[in-house]
Amino acid sequence: MTEGNFVDYVKIYVTSGNGGKGSAHLHREKYVEKGGPDGGDGGRGGHVIVRGSSNLWTLYHLKFKKHFKADHGEHGSKSRSSGAEGKDVYIDVPLGTVIKDCETDEVLFEITEDGEEKIIVEGGMGGRGNWHFKTSTNQTPRYAQPGTPGSESRITIELKVLADVGLVGFPNAGKSTLLSVITSAKPKIADYEFTTLKPNLGIVEYRDFQSFVMADIPGIIEGAAEGKGLGHYFLRHIERNSTLLFLIPADAPDISEQYDILLDELKRYNPELLDKSKLIAISKCDMLDDELKAELKIELDKQLPIPYLFISSVANQGIKELKDKLWNMLNEEPA
Repeated sequence: MTEGNFVDYVKIYVTSGNGGKGSAHLHREKYVEKGGPDGGDGGRGGHVIVRGSSNLWTLYHLKFKKHFKADHGEHGSKSRSSGAEGKDVYIDVPLGTVIKDCETDEVLFEITEDGEEKIIVEGGMGGRGNWHFKTSTNQTPRYAQPGTPGSESRITIELKVLADVGLVGFPNAGKSTLLSVITSAKPKIADYEFTTLKPNLGIVEYRDFQSFVMADIPGIIEGAAEGKGLGHYFLRHIERNSTLLFLIPADAPDISEQYDILLDELKRYNPELLDKSKLIAISKCDMLDDELKAELKIELDKQLPIPYLFISSVANQGIKELKDKLWNMLNEEPA
């Protein structure tokens, strides 16, 4: 998937259909005297429905269509014939999509299962025909109910990528390189910062035909909460990750300090992210010899509060151990 095709945020305008009018028809037939009221009910207006689809990974199909309008219900007719219901409009979205009200920013619902359906705006109810109002004292009602109008709304659709492991790190820390080595994904890789401008997903193959999903999130920097760099725009994608993998290069001036900065930015965005399982991968370790690695390990044992591993994506060092550790973290029983 190219960066231009990855769309994770759209605003659309939805309108449901009006309900049909009930009929005030009076029965007319040869040899039938005083047939009485027989007006049918109006049909309900069409709903606008959001439906989850496991075949979609992005909101690209909604990028150029901003208006969705359901059909109106048809009017009732004679012989107590009800009008047809308005045709519903379905909006297919990928799993992990959040629907919000544009005006209040209130979360209306989330779509997390394939085939799950939620009504955004309901169609108007059809009016009742005049035969409903027939009584012993009012045997010929010449009136019926009008249908209720549909509703309209402006909504925001946000995609939060569903992945087991989320990669967190500064720009140019080697996240895309790791994803390309550990999965079959083909992210853009270059020797400058902010190479990754859109999240990338990859499936990590494990033993016995098992697998888990890893997401590469565009790099964040100190001050992202104030809008520096790419800001916090893409951090919504790690809200659903079970485990966070912090990637810090071995040539960083202070590994512990960089971890604290990343952790602080996550806390500013959403404090609940700190409750997730966390692991640090010290990348680009092919630059270190055994002596330097031993000295660095002594320092990190004192400074880092969570487990860490030494890896090198280019030299394929520590990748197997990283997979084992992530798999165990994903499958361990919660405390």
